[in-house]
Amino acid sequence: MSTVLALRRDPVRLLLSRGLWAGAWYLLAYQVAGWVLFAIALSVTLTGAVLCVTLAGIPLLIGAAAVIRWCADVERARLLPFCGDLGSHYREQAASGLLSQVRSRWRDPAIWRDIAYLVGMLVPLVTLDLIVLTVWLTLLAGITLPAWYWAPWQTVHGVRFHGYQLGYFPNGPHGHPAYGFYVDTLPKALLAAAAFAVAFLLFNYVLVATARAHVAVARNLLAAPEDPLRAAREVLGRPGPLSVAESSAHPGFAEDSYRTSGR
Repeated sequence: MSTVLALRRDPVRLLLSRGLWAGAWYLLAYQVAGWVLFAIALSVTLTGAVLCVTLAGIPLLIGAAAVIRWCADVERARLLPFCGDLGSHYREQAASGLLSQVRSRWRDPAIWRDIAYLVGMLVPLVTLDLIVLTVWLTLLAGITLPAWYWAPWQTVHGVRFHGYQLGYFPNGPHGHPAYGFYVDTLPKALLAAAAFAVAFLLFNYVLVATARAHVAVARNLLAAPEDPLRAAREVLGRPGPLSVAESSAHPGFAEDSYRTSGR
């Protein structure tokens, strides 16, 4: 994970950071891009699956794999500011026959990870993002309350009351029952805006954490899977302390061994 979505300790610095607004735009754009890519990936996958029993379904399956890969590449492009270039991790298509290409493409685990993200993860991700964005935008709009608190109104027993309700006031600001805070004067609007500002600064951490979680899910499914033994292989591939000591004691030993092995 890059430092773009860093959770800064100072809420004011977080507000002014690039990560907050980049994360908000990423989550907001997913509300549209996610559904579009979901519709494309699901339609081509179902069409190829239904027609795979016919000869016409064979080239459709090849085309469907290419379309799914394109959809995944769109999401990888959106991840560039956060993860960098995830690279290409698909198997090389060396087969020339149509059936061989179908087997090669649809046996590639990368295609199924793409489908898992584009189709399987859409509902939980888009729901989480929508809830967080709704609260975040509501708090942001609440900061501007002094500019428009007077515009909303309700009529109770023929009397019109102007003001914004933060709660439940079925009988107007002075009636009963009444629950919450009725903003009908400028001082009340300024007080409510200050409370919204504090809540907004704190909720920015929730938004950035949500963006980080979304990016982590996308990266884990759309990037090449990490080798769990990579660190161990790197350690084994390095020269050990015995070989270093041996080379120091016998400077020509390593060179003679190399020449001997090359003969």
